Amino acid sequence: MTNESGAPQGNTGDIVNWPMLKIVYRTDPEAIAKLLPPGIDPGANPNVNLTIYNFPVPDEPEYGIVTTVDADYNGTPGEYTLGYGIDQESAIFISQETNGQPKYPCTTEFYRLGPQVSARCVHQGYTFVEFKGVSTGPVEGAEEWVQNEWWLKYSRAVSVGGPATGFDFPPHVVHVMSKYGTAWKEEVQGELVLRDSPWDPLASLLPMREQLSAHLWWPIFLDRQITLAGELDAEAFLPYADTISGSRWPGENGGPKRG
Repeated sequence: MTNESGAPQGNTGDIVNWPMLKIVYRTDPEAIAKLLPPGIDPGANPNVNLTIYNFPVPDEPEYGIVTTVDADYNGTPGEYTLGYGIDQESAIFISQETNGQPKYPCTTEFYRLGPQVSARCVHQGYTFVEFKGVSTGPVEGAEEWVQNEWWLKYSRAVSVGGPATGFDFPPHVVHVMSKYGTAWKEEVQGELVLRDSPWDPLASLLPMREQLSAHLWWPIFLDRQITLAGELDAEAFLPYADTISGSRWPGENGGPKRG
């Protein structure tokens, strides 16, 4: 349902009608390259993509933030996903186990009041992302487009009394192909602030050099396919297997990376 302007409308408080806040900024190419495991290559642009959302999963609100970087696999352009920070604990482990989706616990505040848009993401007491802006009105969106997203699925070898040195299931790339339309899109003028955090080191490992865009987006979900796309070199990948809190940020034994 839309109003006279065409903007999506619905029952008051219905979370189905919440837009996604999508922010893109440019970082250093070498910063992205350091985070990508062997077999996944930097994309054409050194862009970091943040999506802040509230969406029913499956039938109750899930607030979250998705962090991806432009990256290619086997010559196909896409986005390598560093993490889905979400507030639904029940969805974290099953998503990782079945599809390799890197979900981890995070608290997100995201709302708008008239044209004003606000968002804030917190993990382990650290605020790592803040955004405040103002919608400047509708802009044209692509009628249909395809997004390729790369996740990783693997299982470390069983180990007692020492570090695991291999895998019971070697690392595989999971290809998430999503096809979208755009129901409505609004440009947002605002400022993204990245704050230091040992749990979500955006500010230190993917420093912002230029904020490129921000917009509110009401998607139309047309198709989604999740498939195993290929196997990575297990020995070369092993240093990338220690991550923070279920995300793809580098860590040690599931916690922040100690320097």
